[in-house]
Amino acid sequence: MTDDQRVYIVTGGGTGIGAATTRLLRAAGHHVVVSGRRPEPLHRIAEETGALAHPADTGDPAAADTLVDAALAAHGRLDGLVLNAGTGVGGAVGDLTPESWEAVMRTNVTGPFLLQRAALPHLLETRGAVVAVASVSALRNGRGDAAYATSKAALLQLCRSLAVDYGGRGLRANIVCPSWIRTDMADRRMTRFAAESGLDTLDEAYRAATRLLPAARPGTPQEAAEAITWLLSPAASFVNGAVLTVDGGGTAVDPGTLAFDFHIEPRAPRP
Repeated sequence: MTDDQRVYIVTGGGTGIGAATTRLLRAAGHHVVVSGRRPEPLHRIAEETGALAHPADTGDPAAADTLVDAALAAHGRLDGLVLNAGTGVGGAVGDLTPESWEAVMRTNVTGPFLLQRAALPHLLETRGAVVAVASVSALRNGRGDAAYATSKAALLQLCRSLAVDYGGRGLRANIVCPSWIRTDMADRRMTRFAAESGLDTLDEAYRAATRLLPAARPGTPQEAAEAITWLLSPAASFVNGAVLTVDGGGTAVDPGTLAFDFHIEPRAPRP
């Protein structure tokens, strides 16, 4: 390993933002241990990039420990985490079951906590960096998003706690908050939206969902990954506890002014 090479763990790394981040890190010459619950996509991205695939459910304390051990065994050190694994269940508070609430919290909050705890001694040794992939839902809320939005807000503060508690020892922890990024998870939500709204294609659904963003389009996994890899890099050495929105300008918009430029009507559901 050269002085410029670093070692990263990327969770949720088989597809979408995690896979794009793995590609960028590997292209820059870094070592990556890519993890997630589904072995097949992990092995595909590992074969493509030369990353090390390690399937794991980091909501299990033993699995989180084993994932860190695998990175150390393969590469002898650990320089950073990309906390990208996530899940969501729709529903307002009155619609959610305790089981569905717990499933979202386990993946989106408990898993990152357990992996941070397992990795912490090694990240302090290397003066490493953590980037959590939260969501604009951590900053703004929508209908029927109680569990997901709460979990992402908790993830944001969990990572800021790392920055506050360990920044003096050289550890950096930052958060990216994407809006609509065209990933498998977003495609599934857009497929439901298309069916509910009488839209014929996935592209139409994305256009409808993003038409009020200043960018007027969804983002790409590559665009989110560029922000993540910058935050991991020495170029962001004085950035700690930051929240970077990767949202096409969505959180810059005042909803109270949208009616000045758009005629907005409730969408009738498809019969």
